[in-house]
Amino acid sequence: MDSHNQSLETLTEIRDLMQRSSKFLSLSGLSGIFAGIVALGGALVAYLRLKTDALSYDGMSDVSELTRGEMMRFVLLDGTIVLVLALIFGVFFTIRKAKKSGQSVWNSTSKRLVISLMIPLVTGGIFCLAMFYRGILWVSFPATLIFYGLALLNASKYTVRDVEYLGICEVILGLISLFMTGYNLLVWALGFGVLHIVYGTYMYFKYDIKR
Repeated sequence: MDSHNQSLETLTEIRDLMQRSSKFLSLSGLSGIFAGIVALGGALVAYLRLKTDALSYDGMSDVSELTRGEMMRFVLLDGTIVLVLALIFGVFFTIRKAKKSGQSVWNSTSKRLVISLMIPLVTGGIFCLAMFYRGILWVSFPATLIFYGLALLNASKYTVRDVEYLGICEVILGLISLFMTGYNLLVWALGFGVLHIVYGTYMYFKYDIKR
């Protein structure tokens, strides 16, 4: 029995080593929680400043060109602040978790992960900027959810499988938002805010606490 148990432990250690070499396991659940909180804050500020119905396809046609320009500049600024804060929290908690577990943050696996994330994200960012340039604000909200979800799906093969499920949910919400233009800010807050908090909490108790 002892030799059998030792063999099982050896196989488990080998599997863990192989997984660590091919998967980036330093993603922290706290990153998702704080990113969700920041997103909810940004959505709340946008709602109080602009009102949800003004962001729909029909609502945009009723505002003047000056109001439209002010609205788009505000949304762009608000979104940029949310993105920067979410990235800061994400990098901070990822580095902290990697140091605690004695892992390297920047290695071949994390490089592949970043590249897989950036291709859909940069494409989506350019697409959204084009929509802003054309004055089509409402499309940007579902587009950010869809491209972000595709980025997570593309990068999930280099990290834990749970990221794939989050990506699927984001894509589904983005597609729903395309047909519910009067609620696109609400759906955006649900995708980037609530889902991130739920996902981050789940990841924190599944991986962070366990380890």
